[in-house]
Amino acid sequence: MKDAASRAPKRTRELRLISLIVPVFNEEDAIEGFYARILEALEPLGINLEVVFIDDGSSDGTRETLRNLNRRDQRVRVIGFTRNFGKEAALAAGIDHVRGDVVVPIDVDLQDPPELIPEFLERWREGYEVVYGVRADRTSDTRLKRAGAELFYRWFNRLAASPIPPNTGDFRLLDRRVVEALRRLPERNRFMKGLFAWVGYRSIGVPYRRETRAQGKSKFSFWRLWALAIDGVTGFSTLPLRVWTFIGLFVAVLALVYGSFIVIRALVSGIDVPGYASTMTVILFLGGVQLISLGVIGEYVSRLFIESKQRPLYLIDEEM
Repeated sequence: MKDAASRAPKRTRELRLISLIVPVFNEEDAIEGFYARILEALEPLGINLEVVFIDDGSSDGTRETLRNLNRRDQRVRVIGFTRNFGKEAALAAGIDHVRGDVVVPIDVDLQDPPELIPEFLERWREGYEVVYGVRADRTSDTRLKRAGAELFYRWFNRLAASPIPPNTGDFRLLDRRVVEALRRLPERNRFMKGLFAWVGYRSIGVPYRRETRAQGKSKFSFWRLWALAIDGVTGFSTLPLRVWTFIGLFVAVLALVYGSFIVIRALVSGIDVPGYASTMTVILFLGGVQLISLGVIGEYVSRLFIESKQRPLYLIDEEM
């Protein structure tokens, strides 16, 4: 990393404004503590700040809490959705509306420490346009979640042309050039970690210890994480489609060999009546292969269907 940093051009222009993107969904108890810690970490830097909260259709007092915070401090901006569109849409809305020279997506649960942002800025001044946090210590996550994340990153990076650095989330610093590039991407099935990697630019990781959640519970269930993983793979790799060509050829060769064996045995030993068990085994095996292949194709077709409708990624109910 040191050699790469020495080759990166130094920043000469002044940093006028830093923007934070904060997606929230039913987080009324976490907002005040989060904002106090943000100010404690960033106000000593003497840099103009805007904090853009994206209310993703909360049903509790989150919106009113954000309104009160906006009235007290004009550095706080609030974008409220008409309903829950999901975190990926909330991040996209933040990217569409921020005004800063650098932008930092961060979660309100404080598992990603705001105190790391000054170090992000140091790397940005060294010439890097993306500075991402690397979760060097994930003991705050459950064992199942850590194992699932490790498995996902391993397989995603084998399948996708644009690999994601392992143990990274949305917590990172983005240069304005990167933000403008992300704004040009029109797809509706969004996997932001993949998009951050796809746009490229000079990048570097900063390790940190992931903290326990300050307030509330995670809104990501197992099934939502599974759906996000499927979106990631299908959005950045066509290998799951291509592999079924090879599987089909392999099964066809097996069928040809087995059919030849049956014919030869019938010619040598006479007509043989096939058994029920072997017949059902072959039928069920081929049926299972066909259903799995149709399922994979269906995943891609469903995404084409969603993209073809050209619906907006989100709808804004209130902005302040």
